Amino acid sequence: MSFGQQHNPYGQPPQAGYGYPQQPGMPYAAYPQGGDPYAGMAPVPAEMPGITKAARIFMWVIAGLHVIVSAWFMVAYAQFKDEVEKHSGETVTTRNGDTVDVDAIGDIGKGVMAFFATLALVFAIIGIILAIRYAKGRNGVRVGSIVYASFAIISGLLTTVMLGLGLVTLILAILTIVFCAKRASAEWFQRPRY
Repeated sequence: MSFGQQHNPYGQPPQAGYGYPQQPGMPYAAYPQGGDPYAGMAPVPAEMPGITKAARIFMWVIAGLHVIVSAWFMVAYAQFKDEVEKHSGETVTTRNGDTVDVDAIGDIGKGVMAFFATLALVFAIIGIILAIRYAKGRNGVRVGSIVYASFAIISGLLTTVMLGLGLVTLILAILTIVFCAKRASAEWFQRPRY
């Protein structure tokens, strides 16, 4: 080894050949030197967009309305149960002349009211969980919110007949679906987490 050559344990540097562009007509371009390696990527939202915040607030309100509906069914259950107990053991004659036991009808009515009270309460809990997950949730929270709001539309239609709260639920559920389907909301839930 002479003092004029530097020691290179990997041998001679490669000459033009495979992997090195030799002429301008090559099908691939060399890696661009300098510049931003993240150029062309969508910007990552640093803060939750306004429409996503609005959808989150609507989820809280819808869940609160379902708590109210559940409480309404529980009160109706208690009042119905008291009335059934007052007339326990009696029979009622229908217009057709048939006799029906009050206890049998009362059990069916109590079961229906208990079912709807429990369903509204479970629905409220699901809405609360989804609303809490908006800050750190992924795309599943957005999709879950859209599905939840779809069922809230049905719930709103059913409770509009019984309560005025159903109309509010119906409107907020439709707005939640629209806001969660917007691009800004999709970008928020699909943002990279580091």
